[in-house]
Amino acid sequence: QVQLVESGGGLVQAGGSLRLSCAASGRTFISYTMGWFRQGPGKEREFVAAISWSGTTTDYADSVKGRFTISRDNAKNTANLQMNSLKPEDTAVYYCAASRAVVPRTPSPYNYWGQGTQVTVSS
Repeated sequence: QVQLVESGGGLVQAGGSLRLSCAASGRTFISYTMGWFRQGPGKEREFVAAISWSGTTTDYADSVKGRFTISRDNAKNTANLQMNSLKPEDTAVYYCAASRAVVPRTPSPYNYWGQGTQVTVSS
């Protein structure tokens, strides 16, 4: 069992930065791929980024590539999403999730989800 709690969301102006963190409980954190998804108003949940258990493999949605960076610290049971050059279209609730699969891009392979943190980017 893995419990996930996100933090770090907020309101930021376009061009600004935010760093999201996901704190995981459970000794098996190192076994899981960690992913970030987001869901904007009236939109489906979409993939943002994922990182393998070792941190050696990462994947990003085209819309965030070059602006967002995913990382993890297995000693601290945390996964992070550094978001730079934010745009109004990045406004969404951001969720972290854990999966046994290798950096999947779809929600279904993720077994555990956090409650989400709101990110709002003003123009």
